[in-house]
Amino acid sequence: MTRTFSFTLLSILDTIVLLKCKNLAGTVARFFKGREEVSIWTKRHVTVVVSGGIASYKALVLIRSLMKQGAVVRVAMTTHAAKFITPLTFQTLTQQPVVIDEFTTTDPHHVVHVALADWTEVMILVPATANLIAKVANGLADDAATTTILATTAPKFVVPAMNSHMYANPATQRNLKQLTTDGLHVLTPATGMLAEGYSGQGRLPEPAVILAWLTDQLIQLTPDLPLAGRRVVVTAGGTREALDPVRFITNRSSGKMGYAVAQVARELGATVTLISATTHLAAPSGVKVVTVDSAQSLLTAVSDIFDDTDILVMAAAVSDYRPAELADQKIKKPADHADLTLRLTETPDILKTLAARKHQQYVIGFAAETQSLLANANRKLTSKKLDLIVANDVSKPGVGFNGDTNQVTLLRPEQQPVTTELTTKTAIAKQILMTAIADGAGTQA
Repeated sequence: MTRTFSFTLLSILDTIVLLKCKNLAGTVARFFKGREEVSIWTKRHVTVVVSGGIASYKALVLIRSLMKQGAVVRVAMTTHAAKFITPLTFQTLTQQPVVIDEFTTTDPHHVVHVALADWTEVMILVPATANLIAKVANGLADDAATTTILATTAPKFVVPAMNSHMYANPATQRNLKQLTTDGLHVLTPATGMLAEGYSGQGRLPEPAVILAWLTDQLIQLTPDLPLAGRRVVVTAGGTREALDPVRFITNRSSGKMGYAVAQVARELGATVTLISATTHLAAPSGVKVVTVDSAQSLLTAVSDIFDDTDILVMAAAVSDYRPAELADQKIKKPADHADLTLRLTETPDILKTLAARKHQQYVIGFAAETQSLLANANRKLTSKKLDLIVANDVSKPGVGFNGDTNQVTLLRPEQQPVTTELTTKTAIAKQILMTAIADGAGTQA
């Protein structure tokens, strides 16, 4: 039995209706105030089943990460797991009772493992030892953990961890295949240093990797997300215009804002392509990344997929100029130390080029300014035929390049500007996309 999910972002349909009201600015501000951490995990009932392995300690980090994402987490343990980490540790962390003995209960009106199974919306087996995997694959239920697993109808995610020889054993591989056949989702273990002192496959992936995989899997299992079935293209980072084989002209953009938009768009259910002019940031989970460098290569990459795009978010900081001539060798200082004069020429205007091809696409532009913020942004909004422009004054502390926070003003044709509070770039990304959704971008036909 497979359970599907309804998105819990405070009832997305009700939200969109609210956002369409006349006082959009006030509604958006009220909706997002204090909700920077709302995610697909918010208020989700998650049961983590911990079995006995040295990697059990990583389950603590994963649980903390899930809770930070808004999940309500409970733990079921095997008796072997309790040899590595005490139940009290998990109870203190989750502030929830830990199930380890199905015959111990403070509530005679409920069967322990059935009550936990019925409460569960997502179940994660981590670390899943060879023994636990064998039991689940064959339907065995001889303790509180395995009876809870057997009674749970919610989606189950298995994160194996064991010695490399145990993992490669045909019996283990057969059991893992059976789990997949039965509809469980299995993450391939990492290769690295094992407890035995040598390297091999079977190592538990790092908690951040596990969480990214779980999030992407959960998105795929949630069909009613507001951008489900929609194709979103996001550009990010500062382009580089080569001067010679060593030097280039660029700007201070880190790409963090674009990466935040890509991640949020994915969490809202979209199929996302991130066209990135930066390579130092980790790729968002579930997002296709296309690497570019110059304005011309960015234009080419966007143009290739623009016709099939539903929402384009041009968060990249595109260089306005490039050297008129590219030197084939490193430019050296002249012997007389004379000044060097560079002749620059304009780069392609990507948004203006795409405006001529625009039909159903909802196009979002960005304007990083140091003066006349609204005047400059409105001019760009009109000249480039944008549906929404995100303007920020990068001369202000905590705003714009390289940091993790931002403050922006959202401008749309014939609408009043909406200025956000100074907040995280993830929260800003959510507000940008929810505003687009309220305008009808990405809604199902």
